[in-house]
This record gives sequence, structure tokens and C-alpha cells, in this order.
Amino acid sequence: MAEHHYDVVVIGAGPSGEGAAMNAAKHGKRVAIVEDKPTVGGNCTHWGTIPSKALRHSVKQIITFNTNVMFRDIGEPRWFSFPRVLQNAEKVMGKQVKLRTEFYARNRVDLFNGRASFLDEHRLEVRGGKSEEILNAKTIVIATGSRPYLPPDVNFRHHRIYNSDSILKLSHTPRTLIIYGAGVIGSEYASIFAGLGVKVDLINPGSRLLSFLDDEISDALSYHLRNSGVLVRHNEQYESVEGDDHGVVLTLQSGKKIRADAFLWCNGRAGNTDKLALDNIGLEPNGRGQLSVDKHYRTAVPHIYAAGDVIGWPSLASAAYDQGRSASSDVIGDEYFRFVTDVPTGIYTIPEISSVGKTERELTEAKVPYEVGQAFFKDLARAQITGEAVGMLKILFHRETRQILGIHCFGDQAAEIVHIGQAIMNQEGEANSLNYFINTTFNYPTMAEAYRVAALNGLNRIF
Repeated sequence: MAEHHYDVVVIGAGPSGEGAAMNAAKHGKRVAIVEDKPTVGGNCTHWGTIPSKALRHSVKQIITFNTNVMFRDIGEPRWFSFPRVLQNAEKVMGKQVKLRTEFYARNRVDLFNGRASFLDEHRLEVRGGKSEEILNAKTIVIATGSRPYLPPDVNFRHHRIYNSDSILKLSHTPRTLIIYGAGVIGSEYASIFAGLGVKVDLINPGSRLLSFLDDEISDALSYHLRNSGVLVRHNEQYESVEGDDHGVVLTLQSGKKIRADAFLWCNGRAGNTDKLALDNIGLEPNGRGQLSVDKHYRTAVPHIYAAGDVIGWPSLASAAYDQGRSASSDVIGDEYFRFVTDVPTGIYTIPEISSVGKTERELTEAKVPYEVGQAFFKDLARAQITGEAVGMLKILFHRETRQILGIHCFGDQAAEIVHIGQAIMNQEGEANSLNYFINTTFNYPTMAEAYRVAALNGLNRIF
């Protein structure tokens, strides 16, 4: 069996694996990456971020068409099937795979297709379709990602019971759908299916939607989901999920029974560590298959790193790429290493949500004397022009120093708008101040102008 020697071997070709491999290769290291799927890109490209966001974009276009008075002359509202809408997502996925495959070739990173498992602390066995290879590495980065957590008492082989991966194989549009789990993925899919005219029951085991968000933003999401026809049920746990030829019956511990054409499980994810033979190197994942790392992304074995979803929080593609890149920065000793903590939240519901920094609740509990500046999109000329009047921007700032403490945005392009505030928050000293937005001329009409409006609104509260 052939044995290949490398400086760095990365397991997993998703965002964190790509970040680690590219950074190491650009610094002259001999790098290999192992991927057990036929194509690169990881869960982000094939089952998570890219397909769901492309799907959302198509649905949003349909909603815009169906609700715009200007299009009434063309004809009545149009409704599209789920598979038809998914076609756009598949095109985007193909472009992403092509792009990322070229990255590895251009940077001379050897790509091994197969499943990697540890023989010892420096050697990996890679089993492909017909081949077996041994990779010997000075440093190994585990970037195997995550998959939906699937409870054993739910039959996911049933043709009407789906998880957040298998839902992308849905070949029809159900009239009614139960979504269990109202986290980020559950809330996003509730928006998407409601936009396609599906009657959605969203079951939330918790007491409020996305409780990590600012309360006002969470409340706004609840309102708009309900306004689009989603029935949200809080504080409900499942007792059983039973599928038959005609649909699925969800029995809740409270005694309620709900029937729908299809069922989508969106409650939690598990790290992909079970096939790595970690016991051969003395590493033990937690109950959700995740690995613990230190502030340099090192596991308990110092030359073995881990990054991305496999280490848990925040389980975002954006953070995963930076974590992988930082892990290899630690290996090569460049000046770009950082432990990723400042992560903006991007939630692609309809309308979308994004935030960075502290929430009002966190600042209140910490007894920080903060104030609020608000801009409502309905008052912005750009939003009036585009017809995207739902939403708001909220700036939280220190009442005395005017330091920016948190940015919370709800509405069209929220995930883009938030980065302007993030950039100012990360400045040192007086440069991080509400004054920046007051003393800066913004293009007009733009959505970015919301910062000036919100800053002046906040200024009015402290005089």
C-alpha cells in the first residue's frame, strides 16, 4: 500500500478544510485534502448554506412578483413547484464545485477521494472506491463538518419524513408540512415553504424563536412568519412521528396530534467524527460528535487541529472558513492567526436577519448604560423604491462614550447592511463611535443610509 508524506493533511473539503488547505499551500507547505464525497464543497455547498439560500432567493422572487401590483397586467399570481425552484440552486452548486476544484488544482493541493481514518497520530488510511492509501503528515486538520442529528425513534427512511439534508431530494410540493425544530434551519425552511404556498406548522421545543437574537428582532420574526401563514407552536416536544402512505402524524407530549403531507426534522446537528477511528489517537468527542479545541484550534493531540462545525459553535460557513485558515496560520506561524469570536449572525429567513455584538438583554443584565438608535426601512427612500419596506436597523451604543455595542438588522439585505456597523465596531478608541454615522455622508437613496437615520435617532435620545 502506497504511503505519501505531507506537511499538512486536511480531512474534509468544506469551508474550514478549504481555508486550512489554501493557507498552508500558499505558504509553501506540501498539502493534501481528503474528501469522502464525490465532489468538494462540503455540507455548505451541497446540503446547507448554498442550496437553501439559492432556494430562498428564488422563492423571494416569486413572492415579489406575486405581491407587486405592477405585474398584475402580466397575469395572475404564479406558483412554482419545489423541484422547479430547486433547479436554480443546483446551477449555483455546480458553479461552486467547479470554482473550488480549481482552487485545489491551482494551488497544487493533492485531493484524495475516500474516507479517512487514523492509524496513529501521524498516519491516516484513506479508503476510496477501489484504492487504499496511507497519508503520513506532520500536522493534521480535522474539518469533517456536521450532519443533521437524527433521533433513532424517527424513521427517516419513510418517503414522507425528511431531514434538512434529504429535503433537497423532495420531488413534489406538499400542501401541508410539519417542521420540528425552530432554530436557524427550521425558521429558514418555514419561510421558504410558506413562500411557496405550503401550510406550515413550526414546532419549537423552546419558549421563543431564536432566543439568542435581540428580543425585538425575534418578535419581528415571529410576527412575519405568522403573517405568511406559518403556525408556530412553542414549548412542544415530540412523542412520536408516524408516516403512512398518505402523510405523517406527529404526536406531541402535550397530547396534541398534527397531521401533514410531509415532516421535516430540523432539530440539532452532530459532528462527523464516528468514522475517524479517533480511539487510535486517544481523542474522544462529546455526545454530539464534536471535538474540543484550545484557543489555537489544537485538540488534546498538539499537532492535530480541528475547525468548523466539528468543534460546535457557531456552526456557520463564514466562521468555519476563518477557523480553518486560523488553524493553519497557527501551524505556519504567520501574522494572521486569530481565535474567531467576532462572528456576525446571518439568518436567511424572509425577511432576513443579521446582527453583531451585544443584545439589549445582555447589556441590561451587565448594567451597561446603553441607548438605542432606530431606523425603520419604511421611512427610507431606497426601501420605498424597491418595495422592501419591512424591517429596521437598530444601533445599541454606550450613553456616555457613544461606543457602538451592538448592531441588529431585520429586513431585505440585512446580512449585507450589518457589515458597515461591524467595521466601525472593530475600530479602536473614539473611531468606534455613533459620531461616525452622524459625520459621514452616505449615498442617497441607499439602504446604508439607515445608519445615519438610526444614529440621529439615537442622538435625540441622549440630549
